[in-house]
Amino acid sequence: MTEPSGGSDRPGRPVVVPVVGLVAVTALGVTALLGGLNEAPDEPPALGKGAVLDQGRYATRFVASRVRAVPADSPFGEDRRFVELVFEVTNKGNETTPVGLPPSKQEQAALGETFASSLVKVSPAFPADAGPFVFALAKGGETRQLHPGVKSTVIVRYRLKDGDEPPEKVTLDVAGFAYEPGFNDPTERWQKVAEDADGRLVPEVKARVTLPVEAGEPA
Repeated sequence: MTEPSGGSDRPGRPVVVPVVGLVAVTALGVTALLGGLNEAPDEPPALGKGAVLDQGRYATRFVASRVRAVPADSPFGEDRRFVELVFEVTNKGNETTPVGLPPSKQEQAALGETFASSLVKVSPAFPADAGPFVFALAKGGETRQLHPGVKSTVIVRYRLKDGDEPPEKVTLDVAGFAYEPGFNDPTERWQKVAEDADGRLVPEVKARVTLPVEAGEPA
């Protein structure tokens, strides 16, 4: 047998392949056989103070979160402190709507057509006896209606007990609305955008909004 030119009696130098590389290649090969990488669910857009969100039926600006002290001569009849969430909301529909309330149970989060019902999760969660108290500001005082095409300031209040410290921030999972037929009703109407998850209807989170809780002034 003819030895290749440049040959030598020395054994060839072994080729070093990094162990990490072999592990990575092996892992990728196994993953390919199993059908690819599992994709993590997309996180909703993260928004903050001052952001504006088109919710379909409503255009909403997230104004602030603050601590508000209500004096004893208020309708409550005693000094109280609240964490207030403040929004500027424009009803883009053609009909007057109630301001509404955030859902009290996650099982109900996909239901409702009101603005406040779109606040499908509030973190940290407040105790059940803390509220919420929800209203819009009007020239004559408070109202619980949002009129078409009118920008209104909406207040969502949670009461703080004596000695309770307010949270540093409040995070809201906010849903959107679409004008379309219902699941069991062909009539087109505004309803919350939702999806089926293991046979249960859950709202699609359009944005996750984080508001720092600021020191406020007396009401």
